[in-house]
Amino acid sequence: MAEKDVISTDRAPGPFQGAPYNQAIRFGDLVFVAGQVGIMLESGELAGSTVEEQTEQVLQNMSAILEAAGSSMDKLVKTTVFLLDLADFAGMNEVYARHVGDHPPARSTIGISQLPSGARVEIEAVAHT
Repeated sequence: MAEKDVISTDRAPGPFQGAPYNQAIRFGDLVFVAGQVGIMLESGELAGSTVEEQTEQVLQNMSAILEAAGSSMDKLVKTTVFLLDLADFAGMNEVYARHVGDHPPARSTIGISQLPSGARVEIEAVAHT
């Protein structure tokens, strides 16, 4: 039977304010990446004020986590995008498309009322190894 393996890397921010979750969990050949916001590792601050800047940082953080799990962005099978404002959909989508390649994963996009640290976008993912 597969076991749950904790994935952690110092190449991406850790859990928000020490919250009780992990960057990712590998179970069998699947990797479940916790929701990522556009926090820069070096400063602990958001990558910028626009959804484009924040989405770029989210996907860089996610890529580092996936690599630590033995996976990569081209192995994404499902993502969920949370947007503070659905008017940001086009801007997020433009950046997102550059990172997920010619065979993008299944995706849901949800408008919500608030995200941590004043973020405009959060993305969680499932990938295979």
